[in-house]
Amino acid sequence: MLTKKQLDLLDFINKRVTRDGVPPSFDEMKDALDLRSKSGIHRLITALEDRGFIRRLPHRARALEVIKLPESLGGAPSTSATSGFSPKVIEGDKPNSPVQSNAMAASGISELPLLGRIAAGVPIESIADNPLHVAVPGMMVSSGGRHFALEVKGDSMINAGINDGDMVIIRESSSADNGDIVVAQIEGYEATLKRYRRRDDMVVLEAANPAYDSRVLPVGDVAVQGRLVGLLRNY
Repeated sequence: MLTKKQLDLLDFINKRVTRDGVPPSFDEMKDALDLRSKSGIHRLITALEDRGFIRRLPHRARALEVIKLPESLGGAPSTSATSGFSPKVIEGDKPNSPVQSNAMAASGISELPLLGRIAAGVPIESIADNPLHVAVPGMMVSSGGRHFALEVKGDSMINAGINDGDMVIIRESSSADNGDIVVAQIEGYEATLKRYRRRDDMVVLEAANPAYDSRVLPVGDVAVQGRLVGLLRNY
């Protein structure tokens, strides 16, 4: 999933390459996205490269190659997620209260436990033991496996399109692949939402915001509790 700025930049680069045969300059990209400095463009390009949408060609000026486009820009549907997951996103208000309705199943709505808040920043709290329940579109819940919802607190995952106040939909799992965004419990009591990387006997919990440092922990100190499969955008 791309943020709006990442999508806008990818669209701008692709259109210029298609029209002129060369990518735009960093100054042109900065002006097109109305950013105040080129450092923001560097971060966006790095994010697009990490997600497999563009490639920087070494030893050449202004050398950017568009490898693929998302469906929203006319690309082919993806059969695998470059970043390790492919969450379904619903734009709109998230549910604000418990929902109890006998008609939910018939209307394509699923009821999930809301297990509290999850930190996208400094870990703030463990998952709740006595959850409320919320209604979410059934399309966000895959068949098989237990799912739950968490409210995001913090902005450390904004470059992955996850904002403060959003509600994430998590499929319960005790394992993860490199690149997955997961709910990770640290040392048995604090929970956080981060991108997961395994390196030998260590686990790296990566933020998606340059203002935050990644955390490197022994594998025994990190327990994966679930993988991100969708989110409800909060406006």
